[in-house]
Amino acid sequence: MFMLYPLTWGGPKRMNILLASLTLLAISFPVVYVVGKKSAKASGMTLLLAILSSLILITLTYRDISLKGEHLECYYWLPILGSPLTLFTDGIGLLMATTALTIMFFAVLYSLGYMSETGSLAEYYALMTLLTVGLVGIFLTSNLLVFYFCWEFMLVPTYFILIGWGGRKSIGAAFKFFIFTHAGAVAILLGIGATYFLTGTLDILEARTLISSAPKDLLFWIFLAYLGGFLTKMAIVPFHIWLPDTYVESPIPLAAILSGVVTEAGAYGILRIPFGMVLPAIINVPLIHQTFHFISVLGVISAIYGSMIALVDNNLKRIAAYSSISHMGYILFGLSLCPTVEGMTGTVLHLLTHGISKSLLFLNVGAIIKCTGQCDIRRMGGLASIMPLTSVSTAVSLLSIAGVPPLACFLSEFLIFTGGFSAGMVDGLYSITTSLMLLVTVLGLGYSIRLFGKVFFGSLNINSNPELPLTMVSSIVFLSLLTVALGIYPSPVLKLISINALPLS
Repeated sequence: MFMLYPLTWGGPKRMNILLASLTLLAISFPVVYVVGKKSAKASGMTLLLAILSSLILITLTYRDISLKGEHLECYYWLPILGSPLTLFTDGIGLLMATTALTIMFFAVLYSLGYMSETGSLAEYYALMTLLTVGLVGIFLTSNLLVFYFCWEFMLVPTYFILIGWGGRKSIGAAFKFFIFTHAGAVAILLGIGATYFLTGTLDILEARTLISSAPKDLLFWIFLAYLGGFLTKMAIVPFHIWLPDTYVESPIPLAAILSGVVTEAGAYGILRIPFGMVLPAIINVPLIHQTFHFISVLGVISAIYGSMIALVDNNLKRIAAYSSISHMGYILFGLSLCPTVEGMTGTVLHLLTHGISKSLLFLNVGAIIKCTGQCDIRRMGGLASIMPLTSVSTAVSLLSIAGVPPLACFLSEFLIFTGGFSAGMVDGLYSITTSLMLLVTVLGLGYSIRLFGKVFFGSLNINSNPELPLTMVSSIVFLSLLTVALGIYPSPVLKLISINALPLS
């Protein structure tokens, strides 16, 4: 029995909520740019208003989702290769879209203080607007071509933000990011082309039904093409090479978005397309069992590798980057646990909890760098005495990432491990991989304690008494509270996830 999150079909809705949400973000792009030419602060505030309005609109779909399992909008007046433009959200789609908008909101709010000394920011906030459109579009469509367009569209603003406002080596990092993520996108496009050739449709649900009559060997290769493309975006070892330099050279708000939303989008893509659309047709292909073994082992390798590097590195941003690689390993390992309700629930929940916690960690890293002017933790120390709020918030993010209760990531990691041991009762390999993943939690706690001790304990090495801008403080405080709240009261999120947890025989 496999747990999947397939699309389900419904009739057109009278309320064009999703279209209004995306349109609002899209038309805010020129407004943000024009306003930014006169006032960077006004430009950022305009974008914040657009993001907040879009978030409110999207949450209005919750009633439909709770009653019917979905919210669907079909626009037949805008066909794409014979398929109507379809905007869609269900429990997991709503969860990912609201997570993306929440992280974008606080990243932009943080930017108002963090980016205030970097010159003209009209282009920066305009590119942030485009990045928001691309990200949200991924989570709100059931059309494969629109999904791909949004997937590639994310690349453009990310590339230019990285080059324009990144570090000294940002051009090389941006080039590496472009090459790897575009290569992954090509694999996804090949999968989409093959899917359309076999089914004559670009709609994921229709394709899921029609694709079952296609040759199973060919479908298996299509499954692998999709999987490889999304694994590249997740930065799973050995596709991780682009991530460390990209995160290190990115401005902090972009790093928070990349770690909190963009890499998680790769896991969402796996759930929605190869797992939700192709896997039902090839579930009995002999190689599928071995493929899930491979996915499980690859997740463990990524988790261990990322944690080991984070444990010995001395660059604050690089430690956070390798921690992200490690937690993408958690998520990939969880994806291999399709036979278990706990494993898949924990995996989807971890997309949210890790996204919030890791974004918070990067925002705290930015606060530390802004106050000390450096990234080397060996040159820091004693900051708790002059940055008490940042020290508490950093502790919250690090302990959450390490899976310490009652913070956000504890339950998601616990469910993943529970699912792993449940799967291990049927297949011994999962007992081994789950045990190794438990070791990763020890490594995670190790690099968290090391980082916190080096930065906040010991002798104070700077003379200034830094004051962070209110916008930076507000972002850090609200995300810290959210990290705690998700750990203490996860029930609403679990209910949202359970809406679309459907078994596949």
